[in-house]
Amino acid sequence: MVTLLSRLFIKDRENTSDPKVRQAYGILCGGVGILLNMLLFAGKFLAGLLGNSIAITADAFNNLSDAGSSIITLIGFKMAGQKPDPDHPFGHGRIEYISGLLVSVVILIMAFELIKSSAQKILRPEALTYSPLIAVILLASILIKCYMAFYNKSVAQKINSAAMRATAKDSLSDCLATAAVFAATLTAHFTGLQIDGWCGILVGLFIFWTGVSAAKDTISPLLGQAPDPDFVQQVNDIVMSYEGVIGIHDMIVHNYGPGRILISLHAEVPADGDLLTMHDMIDVIEHRLRDTLHCSAVIHMDPVCLGDEETEKLKEAVTGYLLEINPCITMHDFRIVKGPTHTNVIFDLAVPYDFPIPDEVLTQTVKERIQRKHPGYYAVIEVDKQFTAP
Repeated sequence: MVTLLSRLFIKDRENTSDPKVRQAYGILCGGVGILLNMLLFAGKFLAGLLGNSIAITADAFNNLSDAGSSIITLIGFKMAGQKPDPDHPFGHGRIEYISGLLVSVVILIMAFELIKSSAQKILRPEALTYSPLIAVILLASILIKCYMAFYNKSVAQKINSAAMRATAKDSLSDCLATAAVFAATLTAHFTGLQIDGWCGILVGLFIFWTGVSAAKDTISPLLGQAPDPDFVQQVNDIVMSYEGVIGIHDMIVHNYGPGRILISLHAEVPADGDLLTMHDMIDVIEHRLRDTLHCSAVIHMDPVCLGDEETEKLKEAVTGYLLEINPCITMHDFRIVKGPTHTNVIFDLAVPYDFPIPDEVLTQTVKERIQRKHPGYYAVIEVDKQFTAP
C-alpha cells in the first residue's frame, strides 16, 4: 500500500537524497500509521472488552499511543523540512531525531503502564473469554503490525531516517506483543491456565527494551556521533581522485540532520604549485562534493614540499617508528625547519580517541626515538584526535 501511495503522491520518489522527497515519505508513512493504528485500537479494544483481557486492552491502548507516535513522526518530518532561517542557518533537520526520541519515550511509558497493569492482573486474576471474533481481530492485528514494521524499516533504509527506524522497532514490538497476547488467550481457552498477566509483563519488558534501543538510535546523532565510514570513504575517493591532491587529513563531519551535512578537511597540495590553479581545483572539489554527496564542504589547502631527499628519508623513517608503536597512528603536515644549531622536525599525529597511550607519553616516545636515531633533529609534535576512521 505504501509503495502504491508513494507512486501516486511522491514525485521523483527515487531521489531520496532530496529533502523534499524525504519529507514526503515521512509524512506519507506517518499518515498511514495513524490510520492503521486507529483501526487496530478500535478492534483490540472491542476484543479486550469481549474477552475480559487486560493484556488485549493494554495492547489496544498501546496501538492508540502508536497513533500518537505516528502523529509525532508526521509533525517531525514536516518541521524538519522547513528552510533555514536566521536563527537556524543549518536548517531544522535535527527535529527528525527529536521526533524519534519522543516516539521512544512514548514506547517506554507504555511499557511501564503495561507492566503495572499486568502485575495487578497477576494479583487479581480473572477468567478470559474466547471467541472466534477475538481470534480474528488478534490475527489481523499481528499481520497488520508485521506489515507496518516491514514498510517502516524499508522506508527508514531508503531515506536513512532514525525516526522511521524507531517507528519500525515499535511496530515489530507490537507484533510480538500481540502474538504473546494471542498465545495467552488460546492457552486460557484450551487449558484453563490464566497466564494473561504473566504474558503482559513479558510483553511489557520487551517493549521497554525496544524503547531503550530506539532511544539510543536517536540520541546518538543528537550528541554528535562518528560519521558513516562509507560516507567518509566516498569523500576520500572524490578528493583523492584529483591529481593535484597528495593527501587529506583532519576531516570533520557535522550532521545537522539527514541531508544537511557540513564537512571540513585539509588537502595536501604541492608547495611549488601554482596558487591560482590549486585554488580553482579546490573549488571544483567542493562543488563536486556538494553535487554528489549533497553536503557543504570547506577545504583548507596544506602546502607540502616534494622532492627534498632529506625530508623524504626522514619522513619514511618516522613513519616506520609510528608503525612499530601502533599502525592506527597516522601523520601529516610533515616538514623540517633548519636552524644554526639544530633542525626542527615538525608534524602532527592523528590518534584515535580510544588510544591506550596518553598523548604526552606518545609524543615523548616519538621525540626520543627521533633524537636517538637522528642526532641534531628535534621533534615538534601536535596531537590531533581522529574524527573519522583512519
